[in-house]
Amino acid sequence: MAAKLGKKRRGLTLRRREIVSGLLFISPWLVGVTFFFLWNVIQGGWFAFNHFNMDHEAGGFSLSFAGLEHFRFLFLEHGQFLRILMTSIGMMLLNVPLIIFFSLLMAILLNRKFPGRGAVRAIFFLPVIMASAAIANSMELVMGMMMGGVSSVPPDVMRAQTGFDAMSIAMMLSNYGVPIPVIEYIIEAIAMLHNVIRASGVQILIFLAALQAIPPSLYEVAQIEGATSYEAFWKITIPMVSPLILTNVVYTIVNTFAASSVVELARVTAFIHQSWDVAAAMSIIASLLACAVLLLVGWIVSRFVFYYH
Repeated sequence: MAAKLGKKRRGLTLRRREIVSGLLFISPWLVGVTFFFLWNVIQGGWFAFNHFNMDHEAGGFSLSFAGLEHFRFLFLEHGQFLRILMTSIGMMLLNVPLIIFFSLLMAILLNRKFPGRGAVRAIFFLPVIMASAAIANSMELVMGMMMGGVSSVPPDVMRAQTGFDAMSIAMMLSNYGVPIPVIEYIIEAIAMLHNVIRASGVQILIFLAALQAIPPSLYEVAQIEGATSYEAFWKITIPMVSPLILTNVVYTIVNTFAASSVVELARVTAFIHQSWDVAAAMSIIASLLACAVLLLVGWIVSRFVFYYH
């Protein structure tokens, strides 16, 4: 009997088995970050504090210490960096609530049973596949050939094609007494609806998985107790998917920042203007600011997360 108890004590507890399973699950990511990503981050950070000089004769490059010169140049002398950086952060804060709300709404609708549900889910995930660089460039080329460029289309024609008249919507909301900042947010949200749909594919799938993991017995008990569908949504659905709301918020912030204008500016500075040191400084500043926003938003959202055991 004592020997059996000794074997049980020496075995892994449930908590430890969960930790080992988690480490095994993220081990490919850890290997990739350690051997393929971390060194590039360190090298890029070193470039930001040095002058980068191409050595064409030797086929390499040389570095000379510059200190904070590149950071001073970006904050005090560069004519576009700060404006593009603040615009990118503002667009990120605007897009994240829209994408999260739209993704949750579509996931709730797609979680219902109706004919052709699988095809509709595939259609919503299609923009994720279409977002690849090769397909996106091909689509832009085709649209340019068909329309002769967006700038050549008169505003009246664009309004007729999109069905979106910002002035009429703004006047209607203003007549109902909606505050001006709210009207501006709604107008920008409607104007960016196409981009929101394109950026919501992964989030919809994550929310679908969260909704399907909710025990049906919770809704049955709520219905027996006389709860309405509205009460069940706020008391059951939202708390149960709240951990995945946090996951989607983090994913959306990172994904939106990766496609922002400041990243494109750093790419152009490095690969076209060959200013690798200035581009590295841009990347460090933008990444630190994005991490600060990510930590702040993640901390705020995590305060409302409910974990079901």
